[in-house]
Amino acid sequence: MKLFIAGHNGMVGGALVRRFQAEPGVQLVLRTRKELDLTSQAAVHAFLAAEKPDVVIMAAAKVGGIHANNTYPADFAYDNLVIATNTIHGAYAAGVKRFLFLGSSCIYPKLAPQPMPESCLLTGPLEPTNEAYAIAKIAGLKLCEYYRKQHGVLYHSAMPTNLYGPGDNYHPQNSHVLPALIRKFHEAKEAGRPEVVAWGSGSPKREFLHVDDLADACAFLLRLDNPPDLLNIGTGTDVTIRELTELVAEVTGFTGRIAWDATKPDGTPRKLMDVSKLAALGWKAKTALRDGVRLTYASYLAELKAGSLRC
Repeated sequence: MKLFIAGHNGMVGGALVRRFQAEPGVQLVLRTRKELDLTSQAAVHAFLAAEKPDVVIMAAAKVGGIHANNTYPADFAYDNLVIATNTIHGAYAAGVKRFLFLGSSCIYPKLAPQPMPESCLLTGPLEPTNEAYAIAKIAGLKLCEYYRKQHGVLYHSAMPTNLYGPGDNYHPQNSHVLPALIRKFHEAKEAGRPEVVAWGSGSPKREFLHVDDLADACAFLLRLDNPPDLLNIGTGTDVTIRELTELVAEVTGFTGRIAWDATKPDGTPRKLMDVSKLAALGWKAKTALRDGVRLTYASYLAELKAGSLRC
């Protein structure tokens, strides 16, 4: 199988490379952002026509946390829309028979039933703080569904919950909650600061999936002959942001005080995936959150020492 992983230098793409490098009979096709601009239709179509991969996994995206999504909504909408349309149509035009599109749990309504089943898509308003990103991801997964329906190609989508792990983005303002907390607590410990300020009230609940578990789930999905158009990927369990914050403080060795800045937004009250469909097919996550945070902090320290930390 000739497999093109779009976005292989990102956290998700890196996990997919680790997973499929160990898979017999898989030939990886990889391009950096400098080598292939996914926002250029001409470049993407020419690349896919020349390489003719058997399978494409779309792991490339412009991503960020609440602050980044709120500050740059036009960038998040445009970049993710053109990346999706360029690669999906380019793959079809090049004769690619299988395409796995990776989205995000933010595609579901802000007040979706908990846990969120795949069937709640487009049943209510989105969370305003990441609406632009969510709309682009919805367009991509629907495009896959429509190409499958109209053209008979096996284009399908997976919706991961909140991801973390090696290669995450630790930018102090634009990162997601877990890497942001790891950096905050590590730097506070190193500087001997007595207090760390966390955003919001700490009451929202979130689900976290280690990125290597996601990569394993993708390998599982590609072995299915007739997967659903859309499948949730998660652990089926969640924690409050306060519990997560306390866990990160413990793992990083920070012993000071945690203060909560209630002027900062909380975002969606709860985001828990209904993973019953995927479980019924025979897959479940393996990495417990405490173990995953320990592994991720070890990766953070290694990347910091090597000068390769994404921030």
